[in-house]
Amino acid sequence: MRLSDLPTPCLVLDRTVLQRNLARMARVIAPSGVALRPHMKTAKSMDVLKLAMAAGPGAGPRGITVSTLAEAEYFSGNGVMDMLYAVGITPYKLDQVAKLNAAGAQIIVITDDLAMAGHIADQTNPPRTLIEIDTGEHRGGLAPDDSRLMEIAAKLGPALVGICTHAGHSYSARSPQAVAQVAEAERAGAVHAAERLRAAGHEIKIVSVGSSPTALAGGSLEGVTEIRPGVYMFGDLFQAEIGTHGPEDIAVSVLTSVIGNRPSQGRMLIDAGSIALSKDRSTADTENDMGFGLVVDLHGQPSLGRSLVERAFQEHGVVAIDPNFASSQMPIGTKLRVLPNHTCLTAAAHDRYFVVDGGGDEVVAIWPRVNGW
Repeated sequence: MRLSDLPTPCLVLDRTVLQRNLARMARVIAPSGVALRPHMKTAKSMDVLKLAMAAGPGAGPRGITVSTLAEAEYFSGNGVMDMLYAVGITPYKLDQVAKLNAAGAQIIVITDDLAMAGHIADQTNPPRTLIEIDTGEHRGGLAPDDSRLMEIAAKLGPALVGICTHAGHSYSARSPQAVAQVAEAERAGAVHAAERLRAAGHEIKIVSVGSSPTALAGGSLEGVTEIRPGVYMFGDLFQAEIGTHGPEDIAVSVLTSVIGNRPSQGRMLIDAGSIALSKDRSTADTENDMGFGLVVDLHGQPSLGRSLVERAFQEHGVVAIDPNFASSQMPIGTKLRVLPNHTCLTAAAHDRYFVVDGGGDEVVAIWPRVNGW
């Protein structure tokens, strides 16, 4: 089977690029001795995780991070038990975690709420719990110096095993130096919170940090026990723009077909719209706006120049063709690929990967992925 045989739109994963990305992270993390707990929210695939586990001697994951309980159930069903559910827990989801843990999983939960800490502590077998710390993203978590940290810790009691933070604000950085500053603030804030808790008599075994940009920043990880990058596996146009990786390191693309030509307008239509690509416009905040995705040829090569999906309807994409490219070469049915702005959201629209190797168009495998919550 070849890419040209596939129905469109569908999701293509380049295994060669994926393995290169995995090996790069393993090389960066291994010297620190810090555990890699990769976030599987983007990949949602056991086949991808198997490659991550084999990425380097001693550098493979000791546990994983998930963003949904559907992922937790899927991975535990495939024998992966040590998981961090990195979304604030609720009472109903706590009951779901209890069922999975009773069946053999070892799911860690997170909270920044005193009442929720009480619910956790009241469980017959409370799950291991991390207190979420805000080190600058201002999404969830408590500031490292927040007085409520001690109240929540006391309420959790023996269930408390550590703290976690996420430097998602690293995505706003526009230079390696700026990313390094965010990485150090992330590390320092997490370690400070952990030290406060230890000084109060709590046993803190886990100090968990992570985002792909800060993980690759190469700074100190002193005091950190694990790191949780995720998007590094696949990459995307936005991560390439902020320097997390190069454009050649984008492993995922959407296969699409030309369904219309508008040569007088310098445009063509494709059958990958907002449902297949997402409407994320991450790169709009960078110096190099890539629309809803960059169109490349069937082999993933940028032979169409700067041809961008400029508009995305539900099932239609409108491509502004690079003026240096002749649209007459694109008859109806021509298959192309679109590199995503934000691979996490693009991949979420699809239930499987059609796997290729390098620049080839032979489909060497089909890997399922788990969706839903």
